Amino acid sequence: MATTAFDVVIKELEERRESIAQALISGAAKDFAEYKYMTGEVQGLSRAHAFITDLVKRMENDDDR
Repeated sequence: MATTAFDVVIKELEERRESIAQALISGAAKDFAEYKYMTGEVQGLSRAHAFITDLVKRMENDDDR
């Protein structure tokens, strides 16, 4: 199976989300404001990931018809 643009975007989203999560776990946030920002970024990346994976599934289902 060939790598698609969606695969590349999904991988980047996952890597960035994991990077921020590891930073949060290690206590990298300097203060509560930075903690909120980082958790908000994780939430946004998670939403983008879910949207794109849903889009890929819909496109695959449309191809099956």
